[in-house]
Amino acid sequence: MEKNTIWAISLSTVVLVGFFAAQTLLFPNRSSGAQPAKQQEAAVAEKTVEQDNFVSPAILEDAESLPEAVAEENFVISTNKVKVTFTNRGGDIIGFEILDKDPKKAAEMADNITEKNRAFAIALGGADNSIVNDIFTAKKIDDYTIGFFKKFSVKNSSGEPTSFTLVKTYYFKPNDYLFKLDVTVDGGENFTGLDFNGLAYSLRTSPQIAPTYNPKDRYDIREFIAFDGEKKFKPKAKGNERSWVWTSVASKYFEILVNPFDSVAVAKNLKLVSPEKSGTKDSQIVLSRSAFGQSRVSDSYYIYVGPRSEKELNKYSSSSKNEWGIESTHYNESLPTSGILSWVEIVLKFIMELTYKLIPNWGVSIIILTVLLKLALYPLTKKSLMGTQKMAQMQPKMQALQAKYKGNPAKLQEETAKLYKESGYNPMAGCLPLIIQFIILWSMYHLFNNYYEFRGASFIPGWIPDLSTSDHVYELKFSIIGLGNEIHILPVIYLISQLLFGKITQNGGTAAGQNATQMKIMMYGMPIVFFFIFYRAPSGLLLYWTVSNIIQLLQQLLINRYMKKKAPAKIEKKTKK
Repeated sequence: MEKNTIWAISLSTVVLVGFFAAQTLLFPNRSSGAQPAKQQEAAVAEKTVEQDNFVSPAILEDAESLPEAVAEENFVISTNKVKVTFTNRGGDIIGFEILDKDPKKAAEMADNITEKNRAFAIALGGADNSIVNDIFTAKKIDDYTIGFFKKFSVKNSSGEPTSFTLVKTYYFKPNDYLFKLDVTVDGGENFTGLDFNGLAYSLRTSPQIAPTYNPKDRYDIREFIAFDGEKKFKPKAKGNERSWVWTSVASKYFEILVNPFDSVAVAKNLKLVSPEKSGTKDSQIVLSRSAFGQSRVSDSYYIYVGPRSEKELNKYSSSSKNEWGIESTHYNESLPTSGILSWVEIVLKFIMELTYKLIPNWGVSIIILTVLLKLALYPLTKKSLMGTQKMAQMQPKMQALQAKYKGNPAKLQEETAKLYKESGYNPMAGCLPLIIQFIILWSMYHLFNNYYEFRGASFIPGWIPDLSTSDHVYELKFSIIGLGNEIHILPVIYLISQLLFGKITQNGGTAAGQNATQMKIMMYGMPIVFFFIFYRAPSGLLLYWTVSNIIQLLQQLLINRYMKKKAPAKIEKKTKK
C-alpha cells in the first residue's frame, strides 16, 4: 500500500480513537435545566414534610381491628401503565407487567422471583440477611393504594427483645410508571429503634428486569447507575463510599430506579448483584437503611419501574409533566448516551420520526434516512470515490517509480508527490468522508441498541420482526464456531454488498494495486471480520449499513463510467496539442 495512504488511514484512526476516548472525560453528559444538588435536596426535604402526614396511618389504625392473616394471598393493582401482583408474604411484589397496546412491547419487570428473593422485599439488618418471609395482613385502601402490616418480636444487636409493627404501603397513579413505597416501623412509646450491627433493614429491587438476560447476547446489557446530585457515576459492587441521591439497575430498554427521600438515612453501601459475577440471571440492587433509635420511623421511596426512554424519564424534570408533581430529579441522567455525539442521535431520530409519521414502518424510515444521508454527503463522497479511481489509474506509474527509486526513499517520496500533484490526487481527501461515515455509523449503532421505540418494531414479518434484534430465519440443531446456531440473512447480504463495493473500488476496471496481498486483506479481510463482529447486531443497524453500501456501490459504478469517459477525452486533447 502506498506510504501516504497508510499515513492517511493511520491519522484517521488516531483521530477517531482520540475523539471517542476524550469525549467521556471532556464532555460528560448533562441534562437541561439541572439544579444544584443543594436546591434539589431542599425541594425533596420540603416534600418529605408534606408526605409524612399521610404515611401509612390507615394501615396502623387497623392493626388491632383487622384479623391476622394465616394464608398466602395475591392481590392485583392495575393502572393504564402497569399491572402489579402482590403477595401478602412479606408484602412483596411478585409480578410487575409493563402494559402496551402492542403485545410485543409488554414486559415483565419482576422476573426470576423465588421464595428467597422477591421484588421490593425487606430483610431486617444487612443486605445479606434473609428476606422477611412472614404472612402479612393486607388492606387495599383504594384502586391505586395497598398496604401490608405485621407485628414482630425480635432481638436487637444488644440482645434485648423488642416488638414493633412493620408496614409497607404502595401508592400508584393511573398514568405513571413511578410509584411510592412507604416503609414504616412503629414500636410505640417503649420502642428503642432497630439496630442490627448499625443497620435497620435492607430493601431490594426485583431480582431480574426485562428482557430476560441472555449471557450469549453480546448486545444485552445490565448496568448499575447512581446520581450524586451533580452527575451520574457507576457505583461499586462492594465498599461504595460515595454518596448518592438515587440509584438504578438498567437493561437496554428498561430500568428500576430507586430514589429515597432525603430524610431516609440510607447507608452509602450498596450490594449490587450482577449476572456476570454472580453466575445467575439476577441483576439486583440491595440498599441498606441505617439503624435508628426513634419509636416510630416512616421512610418513603420513589421507585420508577418502566421504559428506559427519554420521553418517559424527562417527565420528572418538570412537576407539570408527571402525576406526582416532582421535578429536578435528573432521572434522565440514567439514559445511555454517546457523549458529544448525542446531537447526531437527536437529528437521526428526528428524521426517522418524521418519516415514520408518513409511512408507519421503522424499517422504511431507516431506508429513507440512509438515502437522505447519502444524498447529503454525495459531494464529499464523490471526491473520495474519484480519488480512489485516480489512485487505481496511477498504479502503473507508481510501480514504475518504486522500481526506479527502490534504493532512494527520499527521491521516491519526492517523485510520488509530483505524480499526485500532476494527477490532482490528494490522499487526505478520503479521510473526511470516512470520519463522517464512522461517526454516523457509531451513532446509529448506539441508537439501535438503546432507542426504546425500536423495541419490537417490525420491518418484514417473518424475517425482521424486531429491528432491535438480529433477523431470525432458522435455528440449527448444532452450533457453528463464531456464529452460534441461529441463521441470519441480513449479515450475509451486508457481507456481499461490502465485498462487491471493495472489489469495484479497488479495481475500478483497471489493474490492482502495488501490493496484492495488502489489497486483498483490505478488500476481503476487513468485511469478513466485521461480518463475525456484527453477526448478531441489531437488524436496524445492519439494514442501514447494507443500504448505505448498495447506494455507495451504485455511486461508484457511475463514477467509474464518468472517469472512463473523461480519460479518453484528456488523451485526445493532448494529442491535438
